[in-house]
Amino acid sequence: MGHATNPVFAKAMLDEVLIAGRPTGTEIQPVVMVRGPDEFESAFATMVRERADAVVIQGSLAIKPLTDMAIRYRMPTASTARAFADIGGLMSFGADGPAAFRHGAKFVQRILQGKHPKDIPIEQPTKFELAINLKTAKAMGLRIPESFLLRADAVIE
Repeated sequence: MGHATNPVFAKAMLDEVLIAGRPTGTEIQPVVMVRGPDEFESAFATMVRERADAVVIQGSLAIKPLTDMAIRYRMPTASTARAFADIGGLMSFGADGPAAFRHGAKFVQRILQGKHPKDIPIEQPTKFELAINLKTAKAMGLRIPESFLLRADAVIE
């Protein structure tokens, strides 16, 4: 599910989701684009009609009304921000936000000490976090395997 009002990021996210599905033979569809919360109901109805098993949610759509609707439709959801799992999404996997902000402060420090931004190499995040919301899993009637829970950085009960 992508955010239609943010087409550049939505396309980038969709491209990555499609790439991730290929090696496992996972079919990624339907692709549903929404403009806001007033379109969530029809989006979930489409996903149910098209027999989607789960939904990857663009980060800018990771809001409580969406997680509530996903639980109502019993549609497992995942997004990139830890906050998504905290507010009721089934799971999140993405760069550790606080670690990324701390690392970003080092770049600010280098610039304030006189380094030119063009001389500072670009760095990718190195710390990622998997969070699983067991309350949501229970509300959807899902059982999360113990082996998966053991790999999680955070389990919300």
